[in-house]
This record gives sequence, structure tokens and C-alpha cells, in this order.
Amino acid sequence: MNSDVQVSVLGLGAMGSALAGALVKGGYATTVWNRSPGRTDDLVAQGAQAAATASDAVRAGEVVIACLLDHASVREVLDPLAGELAGRTLINVTTTTPDQSRELAAWAAEAGIAYLDGGIMAVPHMIGQAGASILYSGSAEVFEQYKPLLDLWAGSDYFGEDAGLASLYDLALLAGMYVMFAGFLHGAAMVAPAGVTAGDFAARATPWLTAMTGAFKGFADVVDGGDYTVAGQQSLLFSDLGDLLAATSGQGISTEVVDMVQRLIRRQVEAGHGEEGFARIIESIKRPAAEA
Repeated sequence: MNSDVQVSVLGLGAMGSALAGALVKGGYATTVWNRSPGRTDDLVAQGAQAAATASDAVRAGEVVIACLLDHASVREVLDPLAGELAGRTLINVTTTTPDQSRELAAWAAEAGIAYLDGGIMAVPHMIGQAGASILYSGSAEVFEQYKPLLDLWAGSDYFGEDAGLASLYDLALLAGMYVMFAGFLHGAAMVAPAGVTAGDFAARATPWLTAMTGAFKGFADVVDGGDYTVAGQQSLLFSDLGDLLAATSGQGISTEVVDMVQRLIRRQVEAGHGEEGFARIIESIKRPAAEA
């Protein structure tokens, strides 16, 4: 049992409930609170204690976990409790922007609250399972002291004292995920008029896209080296997506997903870099179009 560490979890959506459940299963004395009623029942049945108010929950825990809707909800719940949180540890795993994470860290420091920020790279059912990862930044002391608790949830990676770094990595990784998902759905929409189901398309797309992730290292080496003329790269001119756009239009579907990539390519070609490698589109991404 880890009952010497009292933990309180604020927010019992699907993720907050999964985090709290893992703590209870791991033997931590866990108090739970949720703004709307009814969310505590299952956790209480597992052995958690329910708090009637957020204030009651904070007073019950030396470590307070915030897993709420967004940054505004975190401030709404925690601002009135700054005095009660003083001297305690706050671990915020609510999805926030890097600047919002830094703002909350500054607020916590002023109030005498030890602060660690977390970005969850998992869906709720992955908590406590292999493959889940949570990224942390902020107080190194908090990370080291409570790492056994954190490791109950997922693999724990620490990125430094800048409280915004975990959020930055989190959202950057999500950017790659969402654009990939959009590309898959674009492809599924393309083949649908031909009578191909999304399931059939997924069966072909999965091994192809998995294999293509092997190109990340090569792109990274080119970007870090800063030389987009290195031999062996596919040129921007060869990467022109005109045929893909024409086929998309021919299928009667939106070109928006492919248009985005084509614009990034064209900006570099028009700047005279057509013979250079595809990785050069990062130079288009680094600056808004109006500044390029």
C-alpha cells in the first residue's frame, strides 16, 4: 500500500477516471471530485473517497491531480483554492497550450504550490498499459519524488524546468497525428465512389503508412543538417501534387487536405527551390504565408 501519499483527483471525465482508477489499484489513498454528480460512484466502489467540493478534495491530498476540460476550467476551479493548495503539489494533466502551462506554473509559484505539468500521449483505456506515455515539465523535484505514482499511469518522460515544454511536445505530436488522420480520411473518401469501403482502404493504408514513418529519420537528418540539396531526396518539382488534386476533383470530393500540402510545396518552388528535397517545405511551415 502507498497510503502514506494522499492523492486527490479533480475531474472525472474518461481520462480523469482512468487516472484515479489506476491510483486506487496501485494502493494510493485517493480522493476524487467532479463538478457534476454521479461520476464518483464507480471509483468509490473501487476504494476511493468522494469529496463533496473541490476544496474538500484539495484538503484531503498532499498531491492534487487536475484533469479538467481546459485551461479556463483549471483556473476557474483552482483560483479560489490557492490558499488551500499552498504547500501542496499540483500536477496538471489538462491539455493546455505551452503559454497557458507557463502561466499556471507562475501562478502556482506565487502561491507557494509545487507544480508539474503533464501531456498525456494516450487514450483512457491505455492508462496503466504498455504503450502509454505521459510527458512532464516543471518541477524536477516533484517529478523525481512522485515518479513511482506517475509510472502507474504510463511511461514518464521529463523535459525540464520550463513548464511549457511538455505541452509543446504533446501538441506537436498531436499535429502529426491529426494531419495523418486527415490524409487517411481523404484517401478513404477518394476511393469510396468506386465502391471501396473505409475498412478495405484501411487494410491497405495501415502497412503503407507504417512503412512510410521510416522516412522521418531521413527528413530529420536533412532538416537538422540544413542542406536540402543532399543527393537521394525526392525533389519538390517531382513532388508536385497536381495529379493527386485532379484525381481528387474527379472523384467529386474536397481538395482541402491536399491543397494544404501543395501550397507548401509551391511556395518553395516559386522561391527557386524546386530542385531541392521535399523536406524543404518545413521552411514554408516555419513562417506564415504572408511573411514568406
